Amino acid sequence: MTGRPPKGRTWGRRGITPGIRVSGRSRGRLSAAGLLCYRPGLPARLCYRLRRHTGRKGERRSLSERDYISLLDGAHQLLKAPLIVVWDRLSTHISKAMKALVAERDWLTVVLLPGYAPDLNPVEGLWAHIKRSLANLAARTLSELETLLRRRLKALQYRHGVLDGFLAGTGLNLDRPDRP
Repeated sequence: MTGRPPKGRTWGRRGITPGIRVSGRSRGRLSAAGLLCYRPGLPARLCYRLRRHTGRKGERRSLSERDYISLLDGAHQLLKAPLIVVWDRLSTHISKAMKALVAERDWLTVVLLPGYAPDLNPVEGLWAHIKRSLANLAARTLSELETLLRRRLKALQYRHGVLDGFLAGTGLNLDRPDRP
């Protein structure tokens, strides 16, 4: 997520277009990664990691393989079960370094989605939901955006019905893996 807010719609007085001033200068970047975890018979769980990028010279502008692996390690500790991770084909997910990190974990199985299939990825629905809730927000600082995003994600962790809805929205049958 960058410092530029997503656009949304609002009401305004006739003839007067409401506007929000946003600084054109970038003061950093916020990256987010999330997992929607599902186990038959239990409510869905949300695990996430945020990483702040300040724009310093030589600093990576996105999440690294280590960031994703720490998210998976955290989910494994939380769920106390082997993980089957369904990933899109983000370059970090399919890199040689990531393949080596995955190979070190016998409790982790990775399945890749087809080339472009956001409708099969429940986390895409989660990010769309979060971005809609941030529409027309003009955070003054990266810290303010980070705090708000953490609050929204934390609140979603306790809304199991909404998380189940993101999973159901994919149309995939999660209860019976032996059936299409």
